[in-house]
Amino acid sequence: MKSVILLFSLIFLGHTFAQTATKRALKPSDVYRLQNLSDPRVSPDGSWIAYTLSTVDSVKNKRNSDIWMVSWDGKESIQLTNSPEGESQPNWSPDGKYLSFVSSRNGLKDSQIWIMDRRGGEAKQLTDIKKGDLEDYEWSPDGTKIALVIKTQLDTAKVKTPKPIVIDRYHFKQDIEGYRIRKPTHLYLYDVATKKMDTLTKGNFDEKEPKWSPDGAKIAFLSNRTADPDRNENTDIWVIDAKKDSAIKQITTWTGSDTSLQWSPDGKQIAYLRSTSPDDYIMYDQNILCVVSSNGGEPKVLSKSLDRPVGSPRWTQNGTAVMALVTDDRTKYVAEFSVSDGKMNKIAGGNRSFSNLERHPSGSFLATMSDSQTPAEIYALEGGDVRRLTKHQDAFLEKLQLATVEGFTSKSKDGMLVSNLLYRPANASNGKKLPTIFYIHGGPVSQDDYSFDLTRQMLAAGGYAVVGVNYRGSNGRGLDFCKVISGDWGNKEVLDILGAADYVVKKGIADPDKLGIGGWSYGGILTDYTIASDNRFKAAASGAGVAMVSSMYGVDQYILQYDNEIGQPWKNFDKYIALSYPFLKANKIKTPTQFMVGESDYNVPAVGSEQMYQAFKSIGIPTELIIYPGQFHGITKPSFQKDRFERYLSWFNTYLMKK
Repeated sequence: MKSVILLFSLIFLGHTFAQTATKRALKPSDVYRLQNLSDPRVSPDGSWIAYTLSTVDSVKNKRNSDIWMVSWDGKESIQLTNSPEGESQPNWSPDGKYLSFVSSRNGLKDSQIWIMDRRGGEAKQLTDIKKGDLEDYEWSPDGTKIALVIKTQLDTAKVKTPKPIVIDRYHFKQDIEGYRIRKPTHLYLYDVATKKMDTLTKGNFDEKEPKWSPDGAKIAFLSNRTADPDRNENTDIWVIDAKKDSAIKQITTWTGSDTSLQWSPDGKQIAYLRSTSPDDYIMYDQNILCVVSSNGGEPKVLSKSLDRPVGSPRWTQNGTAVMALVTDDRTKYVAEFSVSDGKMNKIAGGNRSFSNLERHPSGSFLATMSDSQTPAEIYALEGGDVRRLTKHQDAFLEKLQLATVEGFTSKSKDGMLVSNLLYRPANASNGKKLPTIFYIHGGPVSQDDYSFDLTRQMLAAGGYAVVGVNYRGSNGRGLDFCKVISGDWGNKEVLDILGAADYVVKKGIADPDKLGIGGWSYGGILTDYTIASDNRFKAAASGAGVAMVSSMYGVDQYILQYDNEIGQPWKNFDKYIALSYPFLKANKIKTPTQFMVGESDYNVPAVGSEQMYQAFKSIGIPTELIIYPGQFHGITKPSFQKDRFERYLSWFNTYLMKK
């Protein structure tokens, strides 16, 4: 009997070992396998959820987005489109018979709206917009019309010698868009039966986010109609009758920003997000939830006392409350706010991050959700219960052994408590000090949370402990914590990064002789600030950063930030010089540093990385500069994403994996 038990034990252990052996570490080429879900839309009868799924097209070296749908019970999943051009912005016709989407398929020069029978069959082109770029659209409640958002298009006929770009705008540069000339974005009304298109708004303004009133009589939208929209960040809610030559009525008058508007089920109120600050310039701020009469008047502020950013407002079915997402200390949870008194009820939370909240006809909700070891999938929210609907990430995850993630709190030199995340490599030996990389998030108004982070997981797969620091300037800890760095960059954030480094060294997690640091955008900027402040880091990777702030006025897209936070250079040049200390004290830096940037980045232009690279070369600090051709601030080509991971690991391995 004992031998039989032993035999079964050996068989069981062998089976378990075989299962474990199939798991492997994440590697850079896995970027080709990761799929991204977005834009879930519930069918009118609630039976189906349409969404986009992007996958890598290795031949074209880009991501391609297709339309899928999953049943509300989660039992069926169907791919609806499969074209090389890709499809986006799925939307159901109000009768539920058709699914529309945006695509430039069949060789079209510009994207158009296409429509397909939900039961199957080929999609048919619906619109034929010739003199503008389609940016957004929304079906009328009765399905007879569509509100279109179209950006004016310049004459793009090919000529041997392009015309000069003539600019007269204050904010004249923007990443991806490039040089900004006056091309207004307006609302149009499209008749589905006659295919006739009428202009709803005119003038030198931009409109966005059209939302039909429940009775289909009006359209609410957002617009900045100040004298010079380039000099402020204002947006207000406006309402127009859904017919040609109608007058426009202003609903909100907040001089800050109003966004994310949603009509109440009875059409009498509009829920929306408002900035806490009424100032012209808004960087370190957080959205608060408001409700206003659809006729205008004084709004009711529902989340002001919460002191946390609120997003994605959606009315409950009975119109007595508004559901929303709340960003809070490494998490993003779902909450319900009573319209009568603003009382908040937390619906679904935990160490995870929710997004894309949508109401189901049953009164339940759905959202995408991610945690530290699972990329985003779509879930049903039924009361406080969370039920998974899609399973696209299973194939990606089944082969991988990922890092474990835990939170910890460190204390900075000035006494500030800071919330952080620690990624421990899979199979890391207990008690062994690890080479450790501090990968710093961008923004700065953002946070590291318990969602799937491919970059940190990739670095951990290389054998590193990885630390994410929610330095001052991050959101999720209240407005004061966020805005304290305004005009004082590279000071308190560096104290917080060094405080987290002290913690993991003191706890025996990090090897003090094998510390690295890196990041992208503001994370790259803070990398430069940190290595200029402390020589403990043996290697760094600064992505899309800048260190010579005094040289950037008018070079990047942040003219409002310069003017409002540190003033104009001719009035406050000493401040610019003080904030440029990583470049001006480059001779004090000892850290070998890799610099990376997109060639066409207008957000944080390549000059910021080039200057630091040149300084390091001049001084003799080990360095290299990687320029990604044709890339903007975000690196989007899959081959370049893979390359960046490979270069990160190679650089850090050279300096941190030495015996």
